[in-house]
Amino acid sequence: MLASRVPRSRRLPSAALLCGGIVWGLIWYPYRVIEAAGMGGVTATFITYALAFLFGLIPLWPVLRRTRPSLWLVALALAAAGTNLGYVLGALDGEVMRVLLLFYLSPLWTVLLSRLLLGERLSRVGAGVIALSLAGAVVMLWRPELGLPWPQGSAEWMGLGAGICFAGVNVMVRRTAHIAIEQKVMAVFLGVIAVAPFAAWLRGESPLSEIAAIGPETWAVLIILGGVLVVVNLVVQYGITFVSANAAIALFLFELVVAALSSWWLAGEAMGVKEWVGGAMI
Repeated sequence: MLASRVPRSRRLPSAALLCGGIVWGLIWYPYRVIEAAGMGGVTATFITYALAFLFGLIPLWPVLRRTRPSLWLVALALAAAGTNLGYVLGALDGEVMRVLLLFYLSPLWTVLLSRLLLGERLSRVGAGVIALSLAGAVVMLWRPELGLPWPQGSAEWMGLGAGICFAGVNVMVRRTAHIAIEQKVMAVFLGVIAVAPFAAWLRGESPLSEIAAIGPETWAVLIILGGVLVVVNLVVQYGITFVSANAAIALFLFELVVAALSSWWLAGEAMGVKEWVGGAMI
């Protein structure tokens, strides 16, 4: 089991989290390609996570068959569903920059939850790191003309809620160190699969008609994403297991840097001074 391979230092788990941040910072692009092909964000999320579950089922079965009922696994699955679907719905329905800023307030919630559930005390150095990385996120995302980051509609509340769920996922992965990483990864997939149909119904998406309309190229992208999700979730949960929740959430903010660079490179979006300054702070 991955969880049994305790590293001698935090370098490998930290590198795993940075790799996860790189993947999450790039993954927006294939989802944009899928959306351009006529498939809604919730439907695409449901399919890719369902494929990830199927891809992981056979190789991870030796560990999965020893899974025992656990309220922590249920809570982790629901928090993961809230993170992924809340992020997607908020970004689709609201002002993207405001939703992102509300989502990336997650370090604040991580400090509270890690103190409550893990008993982690934040050192002065740790507090400084989180403050600097969070300030970098604000520099990158905040636009004065959009007002202060206080939720002003359902989309922004979903962004804020997704950030709280994101903090909850990181803390619960640490809290459940006694549960195999493979079991927690599959719980994450099941949570998204279970909640996504309800989210699609709320948005008025028609998954069956959207699935029937896409071509083989789009299916290829979906299948590749499903495989990527299996690998990145295993890597990320390995990292979270052996790095404090507060340090992990700060490392995850590297996703913003990668997203800014990838949007500049892949989508031709300009990077200004604040993107460079905020990225350097993170």
